[in-house]
Amino acid sequence: MTISDAAPHNWPPYAPFTGEGGAALLLGAENSVDFVIGPDVTPPDAMERANAAAALALPRLLEGAPHINRTSDEVQAVLQELVDVTARHSTGAGLVARIAYDGGHVTVSVGDMDGALPAPEVEPGLYLVHRTASVVGQYAGDHGGRVTWAAVPA
Repeated sequence: MTISDAAPHNWPPYAPFTGEGGAALLLGAENSVDFVIGPDVTPPDAMERANAAAALALPRLLEGAPHINRTSDEVQAVLQELVDVTARHSTGAGLVARIAYDGGHVTVSVGDMDGALPAPEVEPGLYLVHRTASVVGQYAGDHGGRVTWAAVPA
């Protein structure tokens, strides 16, 4: 099964936000986890919440994978940068994210950004994303913004 085979057709997910920008975990297929971070959360708080969600999900997602600790650290670093950039360039509707594992790569997707992904010269954290991930891309999301994704080799 590939990551695209496991992706539901209603990606990115839409769920009501809880409390003041609370994060809601949406557990989907056994090889992925989706979460939402509300629109009233600052970029540093969004990064903290995303890392907390990833820390809970990655051990189960990567169970049995080679180099689990290295892969987990790299995925969390990429997630943190994508959440930071997306939160600062957001459409204002909150963030939706997915972490999916297909046996060879962990794909991190974060949306909804209000435009194209900036160059690493503008957002230096993207140097880490491009160095760590084998592929980085963007596509139009379902809620008017853009979803940025990065595939990290496992």
